Amino acid sequence: MFAALSLPLLIAVGAAAALVILVCGLRMTGLADRIADRTGWGEAVIGGVLLGAATSFSGTIVSLTSALSGDASLAFSNGIGGIAAQTAFLALADMLYRRANLEHAAAELANVFQCGLLLLLLSVPLVAFSAPAFTIWAVHPASLVLVGAYAIGVVATARLRQEPMWHPVDTPDTRPDEPDDGDDPSQPARGLIVQFILLMGIMGVAGWIVAQLAGVVIARYELSSSVVGALMTAVVTSLPELVTTLAAVRRGALQLAVGGIIGGNTFDILFLTISDIGYRDGSLFHAVGSGDLFWLSVALLMSAVLLLGLIYRERSGPGRIGLESAAMLLIYGGAIAIQTL
Repeated sequence: MFAALSLPLLIAVGAAAALVILVCGLRMTGLADRIADRTGWGEAVIGGVLLGAATSFSGTIVSLTSALSGDASLAFSNGIGGIAAQTAFLALADMLYRRANLEHAAAELANVFQCGLLLLLLSVPLVAFSAPAFTIWAVHPASLVLVGAYAIGVVATARLRQEPMWHPVDTPDTRPDEPDDGDDPSQPARGLIVQFILLMGIMGVAGWIVAQLAGVVIARYELSSSVVGALMTAVVTSLPELVTTLAAVRRGALQLAVGGIIGGNTFDILFLTISDIGYRDGSLFHAVGSGDLFWLSVALLMSAVLLLGLIYRERSGPGRIGLESAAMLLIYGGAIAIQTL
């Protein structure tokens, strides 16, 4: 469909798809914040589950489309590369929030727990890669483990919100999760949820277009699927996370900002399950290369730094980002340099 397009037209179509993803992501942030208030589930849970999954929808389509076409590396690196990019976006949001270190101000047990869950899920593909290439109907058992662990983690996160076993220490810089002024929390959330779902559908179409463009670029210019997945499709389909995170910070919904990134990263792990099902030539985890595993290691490293930052809660002064944010940007920038030089 796009193979006959010239390079300028490919760029134009890609830019249009990215713009659609950006606009939808911005609108979804406000909806998610209001849904959190009306349902009483809180910003961290809504950000980590609903917003995280929804903003990752276009990336899901990219990975599935790539797997169905037999490109295991693009399917894998798109999901894992997105996790690394989105974690770096959180560091950018820390730079935007000038009052204090974002991880300090957005103290929330649900976000800490989900970050630990993310590390657990990221370790499963490594175990699967090292294990025998055993499949059931061409699907590796690790794909089922990812879904089960994610589902248990979502339920546990909701319970933590209702019955936390510890609370973060409040400081003058801590920003609590409070309903927005002007919105009535007693109103039903059905209309907001319908709008949210419609925006997800639009983003899914844009994600499919991005996948088609990536396939054309890889074939025409003989580029590495791992590099294109981690640095092109992953970044483009992660734009909603960047927009929603920055928008949430500007709205003062700090738990939503942090929870949206961590929840989106956690959901992105399920790209691998979806891709493994779509990849019909055996186990997806045994069809990837060293470049894909490199980005998996980068995602693990950045997520570990983020978790330590959420626990340590460095109290940096206005105008200075936290050490964990600086470290995450350094790791991500170094990874890009290694892959492109």
